[in-house]
Amino acid sequence: MAAIGWIAAVALFYVALWRGLAVAQIAIRFRLLSALATLFAGCALSLVVAQFVAEQPYRQLLLDVGLLATVYAAYWVARARMARVGIRLWRRPFGKALRSAGLHLALASGAAVFSVPFAWLIVTSFKEDIDMSKFPPVWVPKRQIERQIGDQRYPISIVHVDGRPAEAAVLENLESGEQRLRILPPDPNAGEEIVRLRSEITPIRKVGLRWENYRDALRFLPEEAEKGWAFLRNTLVLAVLNIIGIVLSSSMVAFGFARLRFPGRDAMFALMMATMMLPGAVTMLPVFLIFRSLGWVDTLNPLWVPAFFASAFSVFLFRQFMMTIPLELEEAAKLDGCTPFGIYWRVALPLIKPAMAAITIMTFLGAWNNFMGPLIYINSPEKMPVAYALQLFQTDHGGEPGMLMAACTMVMSPVVALFFFTQRYFIQGVTLTGLKG
Repeated sequence: MAAIGWIAAVALFYVALWRGLAVAQIAIRFRLLSALATLFAGCALSLVVAQFVAEQPYRQLLLDVGLLATVYAAYWVARARMARVGIRLWRRPFGKALRSAGLHLALASGAAVFSVPFAWLIVTSFKEDIDMSKFPPVWVPKRQIERQIGDQRYPISIVHVDGRPAEAAVLENLESGEQRLRILPPDPNAGEEIVRLRSEITPIRKVGLRWENYRDALRFLPEEAEKGWAFLRNTLVLAVLNIIGIVLSSSMVAFGFARLRFPGRDAMFALMMATMMLPGAVTMLPVFLIFRSLGWVDTLNPLWVPAFFASAFSVFLFRQFMMTIPLELEEAAKLDGCTPFGIYWRVALPLIKPAMAAITIMTFLGAWNNFMGPLIYINSPEKMPVAYALQLFQTDHGGEPGMLMAACTMVMSPVVALFFFTQRYFIQGVTLTGLKG
């Protein structure tokens, strides 16, 4: 319940900040000193109170309610002042503004909920093992302080010697569960080596990121996979081949359904769309038997060859977009002597770039995250893509969550970055296809 309280507090604070900035902008524009005074006085009071209740989510929630009330108090002060001079403060009624604030609250809350797993993944990848199983979860990573002694760095802990606390360097973890330590200055026993149980030692920790999780994750990659480069190369090769195959084959099939006239065209299109209703598990075994008879087991061929036989969903998107191309362009191309393939290549393809961008992004994401295909067909480690390799990494290092989360973050980062940089083209392609179809 505490997590829900924090999410609601953050979302409500966002709404208060958003409306507060709007009120402040209008107050400054029309020189409404009374509204500005109300706004700043309420915010200052809320910030003072926040110093005492910020650690408790439900009190923080009440604080945000106070902030929001302060904002709307300033709004009413500004509105009353503007009414005296005959100027309407906002064109939208207060009810619409309130509904808009509620909508933003709901959207911000939903965004926060969906962001929690990604934030937890990234934070956990920087944690030490001691923080992995704590509840409530540790959201600010900490790491043990290290000190250079000679030519090596050792972790520093607090240990009691003769009844007094002293700093000590951890020299070795013994098989008995104890640790061998060396007392550090300024303690009178500095330089003395002692052995203590782990329960008698308190590590000195500070806020910091444990980058060693990423280093260790890369260090444990198998030699036969070229330390992970083979996984990445296989994945990129499969992604490129799948993109080329899906875009070319699906666009050609879509051009036939959109522009060519032949008997049974609509029935064939309906039959092709009906194949989208079949679960993938239904065709998994027959397809495997076909590829096994071709001798393609333990090769990459089954993972990219089917892309050159079109995809029903991609054909649908391309067809809907091609149907919006004016017939005059096609007729002009025919007068210039273009064949049907020339019209497809020179006229249709350049005009469906938004749909091509959407299909390219979806195909890349599908190829990068493909796990079931390699699980069925691939046996050799040097032929595995990153998704399957990550599963094997989890099997070998599942007891080391920091290292595992670091590996997951490295695998996830390229596709997340790709989507953020290309989401405009992705959304544009899907939206235009849906509207123009």
